[in-house]
This record gives sequence, C-alpha cells and structure tokens, in this order.
Amino acid sequence: MATHSNNHYYVPHGSVYPSIISVGLLSLASGFIFTLATDKSKELAYLHTPGKWMMILGALIILAMTFKWLSSVVTESLTGQFKGWEDKSFRIGMIVFISSEVAFFAAFFGALFYMRVLSVPDLAAFDPLYTPYKDFVGTWPSIGPGGMVLGTEYVPDPKFMAMGWSGLPAINTALLLTSGATITWAHWALIKNNRKQLIIGMALTVALGIAFLICQGLEYHHAYTEMGLTLGSGAYGASFFMLTGFHGFHVLLGTLMLIVILLRCMKGHFTPEHHFGFEGVAWYWHFVDVVWLGLFIFVYIL
Repeated sequence: MATHSNNHYYVPHGSVYPSIISVGLLSLASGFIFTLATDKSKELAYLHTPGKWMMILGALIILAMTFKWLSSVVTESLTGQFKGWEDKSFRIGMIVFISSEVAFFAAFFGALFYMRVLSVPDLAAFDPLYTPYKDFVGTWPSIGPGGMVLGTEYVPDPKFMAMGWSGLPAINTALLLTSGATITWAHWALIKNNRKQLIIGMALTVALGIAFLICQGLEYHHAYTEMGLTLGSGAYGASFFMLTGFHGFHVLLGTLMLIVILLRCMKGHFTPEHHFGFEGVAWYWHFVDVVWLGLFIFVYIL
C-alpha cells in the first residue's frame, strides 16, 4: 500500500490501467487500418465490418479506463495524498505536455508555410519545357500538383473552392475567445471562493466549447457538400483539414475535461489554495484558444 509523508514524494500502488488502455489503443488503431484499407480494396472487404467494431471496442475501452484512472487520481487528491512535491511536479508535467502540443502544431504550421512560400512557387517556376505540370499557377489556395495533365495542359479541379474567414469561422473565433474569458472569470471566482460564479463560469465555458464543435461540424458539412473542399483537395484541402481537424479534436478533449472539472466544482472538490486540476485544464483551454487564433489568421484570412 502506498505511503506518504511531507518529506517524500507520493508513489501510488501498481495499476493495470496503462496495460488495458494499450489494448484499447491497439484495437482502435487496428480497426482504423482495416477500415481504411477496405475502402479501396475489394480483396479486403471482409475486414470492413470487423474493423468498424474493433474501433468501437477500442474507443470504449479507452474511455472506460480513462474514467477509472482519473477517478483514482481524484480520490488520491481528496484524501490528501498530494502535497507540495506533487503539486510542483504536476505543474512541470503540464508545462512539458503543453510544450509538446506547441511542437505538434508548429510542425503543421511549418508544413503550411513550406507549401505556401516555398514548394508551390517553386513548382510554378519550373521551365515550361521541362515541367510535368503545364500551366501550374503558384498562387494560394492551390490544389498543388495533384490536378490533371491532359495532353500538355495542366487542369486543376474545377469544383474546388477555398474556405472564407467570415460566417462560421468568425463565429467560432468569437466562441473560443469568449470561452477564454468565461474560464478566467470562473478561476477568479474559485480564488475568491465564490461557488455560484465558479459553476456558472464553467458551465458557460462548456456550452461555448460544445457550440464550437457543432459549428465546426456544420462547416465541414458545407465544405464537403457545397464547396467541393475535401481532405483530397490537394495541398490546400490536406492542410486545411489536418490543421482544423486536429484542433477540433483538441477542443473535443478540452471540452470533456471541462465537463469533468465542472462536475468536480459542483461537488466542491477544489479550494482557493488547492485547485491544480482546475488550473491544468484552464492552461490547456487557453492553449487551444491561442492555436485557433493562429489558424484563423494563417488558414482562413491570409
């Protein structure tokens, strides 16, 4: 059984959660690969249905084990196992985690910069006598060199349309910026031990996060059904959906974390002196806000 003192770091007992989550990740990834492979392969069509169920099973295992694991951590916190040493290490760990997320999105922004500033202009600058992409125009948004070459003429996809910044993207920007303000308002309330304001602020933040996800779903539906903008729409389509899609996934995870924190706030788990669980999620949510501002400027506006 784990022991703890003020002079020693708390070490929990052995856990089976990591092993079971690994099984869930294997099932999820394998199911995704089977499903993806069968989309274009008639020979592997018999794996489509098992692949779909493997994905569902893997996702359920991950969610269940994550819930159980977090419940154990919450119990350790409420029973006073976490002192100064642990609080410091949690903060360092969260900083390192967010730094890794910064690096993750920096790689995608770097790829976008490379395509827009370097590769697309270079492809357009080839000697017309030797380039395989006749009449390729080095402007952005571009479908890239993935268009059609009919004879000696390069023909881009005529159905392709770029996503503008107004409408749903602008609404989503307002939603996320407002959510950053509401979670800060809730944090102030927690420091002042104002429980009513804390719960209202967290509930508003959760509602704004859900509204963002709904708006992004509507935006994707509009892109696919009315604009001809898909993940296969060349360089622009790939970069657009990879950047906004991964950000949407982070918003989804952040919203789920906010819901957990809201429930904990309603149960009175946090105090003005001890609330790193709240702070960690708030840091993550502010990171999501900042990334979206970068996306809105470099993907939608410029």
